[in-house]
Amino acid sequence: MSVLVGIDIDRAFAVQAAPSEVFRVLADVPESASHFPKLQRLVDLGNSVYRWEMEKMGLGPFSLQTVYASRYVWNRAKRTVAWTPVEGEGNALVSGSWKISPNAGSPRPKSTRLLLRISGQIELSLPRLMQGVAAPLVRLEFESLVGQYVANLTGRFGGAA
Repeated sequence: MSVLVGIDIDRAFAVQAAPSEVFRVLADVPESASHFPKLQRLVDLGNSVYRWEMEKMGLGPFSLQTVYASRYVWNRAKRTVAWTPVEGEGNALVSGSWKISPNAGSPRPKSTRLLLRISGQIELSLPRLMQGVAAPLVRLEFESLVGQYVANLTGRFGGAA
């Protein structure tokens, strides 16, 4: 039996780097993904599509692995990176975006404000008794991974602004 777990995350933060540098890193999917914790493998499927294969996580006697593919679109002029789900790849559908802008409120000349939005659904095959416990744990784990990703990127860009 399977259950769908919804994920919706919005994170805003600022870093000590120029918007052009931040865009360059985030538009390079392998470079950006290298900062995401517990990523087992990123597979370039061509045509700006990447498959994310996360490490397995244990839940009692069960282990779960999230696998999904997304198509990426970059807009240098608007400083955005967006991704949409590719159906038929794995057990999740994930979309999201980065919005990158100068941090006007900062006294630092090289300061960038970022807005990260992620939305998705993960399908988990679990016995009925595990479903009630699994969904909140999976959401919590995903939020924790995104928090660590933001922290890793903040460190990559010289700290918070």
